[in-house]
Amino acid sequence: MFEQEGCIWCARWEREIGVAYPNTEQAARAPLTRFDLRDKLPDDISLVRRAHITPTFVLLSDGAEVGRIEGHPGGDFFWFLLDELIKKTTGTPAEN
Repeated sequence: MFEQEGCIWCARWEREIGVAYPNTEQAARAPLTRFDLRDKLPDDISLVRRAHITPTFVLLSDGAEVGRIEGHPGGDFFWFLLDELIKKTTGTPAEN
């Protein structure tokens, strides 16, 4: 997750989803690592393009970008979009 200080959408994501995320099947399959938008990324991470808005969620497989969710689409849409990304790596969605 790319975030930045003062991002109201990051704060909203945290309130609506972030507090529950660690306890979900999605978190078991896609653990959340947080980066400041301006952080230098580790050498073993390969993105299609740099994140420019916050929050941006990038799903990685073996360090390479599989897909991303840009912005905060709201709770229902976030879980749906995340499950679609997870399906790209595993062939099956996470169970809620």
